[in-house]
Amino acid sequence: MTPMPELFLTRHNDLVDPILHVWGWEIPVYLFLGGWVAGMMAITGFFLLRGRQKEDLCVCAVLPGLSLVLLSLGMLALFLDLEHKRYVWRLYTTFEFSSPMSWGAWILLAVYPALLAALLIRPPAAVQDRLPALRALASRLAEDRGAVRTIGVVLIVLGVMLGVYTGVLLSALGARPLWNSAMLGILFLVSGLSSAAAFTHLVARHEDERVLLAQSDNVFLGVELFVLALFLVGLLNSTGVHIQAARLVLGGPFTAVFWVLVVGLGIVVPLLIQSLAVSHRVAHTPVAPLLVLIGGLALRFVIVYAGQYSRWTGG
Repeated sequence: MTPMPELFLTRHNDLVDPILHVWGWEIPVYLFLGGWVAGMMAITGFFLLRGRQKEDLCVCAVLPGLSLVLLSLGMLALFLDLEHKRYVWRLYTTFEFSSPMSWGAWILLAVYPALLAALLIRPPAAVQDRLPALRALASRLAEDRGAVRTIGVVLIVLGVMLGVYTGVLLSALGARPLWNSAMLGILFLVSGLSSAAAFTHLVARHEDERVLLAQSDNVFLGVELFVLALFLVGLLNSTGVHIQAARLVLGGPFTAVFWVLVVGLGIVVPLLIQSLAVSHRVAHTPVAPLLVLIGGLALRFVIVYAGQYSRWTGG
């Protein structure tokens, strides 16, 4: 059997000089979509636990189906980046406890039925109209408080696991000093929650949900800013190569993108706008949520690209 690490070798050669700019877009997009879906799973689970599935305008009726689409797109992006595409199925013939890739493969396998169960609680109206039996099943399921609560808890647990995994997948690759931090899992989880809260605030039709999600996103953005600071402080207080890795975004080639797109436009500006919005000083607009999503995507690109730029030898 092909060893587990070889299954996920990408086409990017670690020995290629980084100035050639040969990195692809697939892995950052996969990590972003995975974190976004993880956040939407947690939000859906929260609303299910509060019994909001009975509300006609509840956003929890929209998120499961959208999450399935986005997660599938993320998996497609990952598949496109794999070198050994024909051997992906072997991941599901074993479970390696010490392998983040193995954990991720099985977590993703569990996420799909959980999202389908959540979708079954409130299927799209067009589908219910064509399938009366499905409408009856969904009605019974929505009235079963125990089943709904179980689905909600499973969504939250799997969402947190998926969000953390997107960061652990990189941090487990010790060959890159920038990724060699335990904070990446927390950072990507909080960023995913922020992206999901921002997007859900954008599409929610119930005023109370919109306000709650904007307030929640403010908390997530504040925590994300704090975790980013801890991430950089940890690198700066480690070995010389870790300090060099941190300098990639502290005066190095990724400084402008990191501080302008990720920190400035992706965190600080939306935090200010949404703080004014929830205090009723300005109206809610799509600007802040869209900036949060752009910042979340930019964060993955900076971390992935700068991580490949950093190395233990050669500077």
